[in-house]
Amino acid sequence: MSVGIWQIVLILLAVLVLFGAGKLPSVMGDLAKGVRNFKSGLKEVEDGPADETRQG
Repeated sequence: MSVGIWQIVLILLAVLVLFGAGKLPSVMGDLAKGVRNFKSGLKEVEDGPADETRQG
């Protein structure tokens, strides 16, 4: 089952109605900040804590 153009249009309309045109940029900005923080958190976990390697 694929997502058609009408499903995408319906979802976008629902988002626009829920958040309004004025709040949409701020919601997207907050979402982008959250994604950036999540990615940086993953990078820190992969690299390991830098302080513990310097102390040991």
